[in-house]
Amino acid sequence: MLITLSGIDGAGKTTQLELLQNYFADMQHNTVFLWTRGGYTPGINWLKNFSRRLAGNKLPASGHSTKREQILGKGWVQKVWLTVAIIDLMWIYGIQIRLWLNQGKIVICDRYLWDTLIDFQIMFPDNSTEKWNLWRIVVWLTPKPSVQFLLMIPLELSEKRCRQKYEPFPDTPERRSQRYALYQDAANRYQWKVIDSTRPVEAVFASIRKFI
Repeated sequence: MLITLSGIDGAGKTTQLELLQNYFADMQHNTVFLWTRGGYTPGINWLKNFSRRLAGNKLPASGHSTKREQILGKGWVQKVWLTVAIIDLMWIYGIQIRLWLNQGKIVICDRYLWDTLIDFQIMFPDNSTEKWNLWRIVVWLTPKPSVQFLLMIPLELSEKRCRQKYEPFPDTPERRSQRYALYQDAANRYQWKVIDSTRPVEAVFASIRKFI
């Protein structure tokens, strides 16, 4: 079984994922938890750190900065960054997840393919990544989830919850608003089970459990 949870920051994904893990552990199922974000996976992060060591101070550190935005503003840099990130996802989604599923494991994903597409649309709006042949290949390779959930909360509640918890690289208010709009649009196009996550934690989990 492949289960995915999507949603904006503060929607409660981490809490529900922990409840899911405990739920399957109580039934003695073999589960695997996976968090993915295109361009920020362990392999890509290693490559970035290695490049920074080679380049010295020429490359910016992780996180939002003027220097980072200037470098990523270059068209050729964007294309290289996106190409490497998509190829990396081919391995994670097309091979690694399939191997786990073939081993009879339950795979629970915090974020999945469409969350990454939304990230790309926000970071590089002029690239139309979804039209790339390389992106179409990764979509074709990626296993279809048994069930995929979209946890939705109002934008104002997302902002409030994000202020109350630590986010290493939080969205700007403008990006958070844009991300919220993209999730609202995607909810009508992808086969997500949309869950009202403004309710108590137990009620949200009961709704999720009903579908699995």
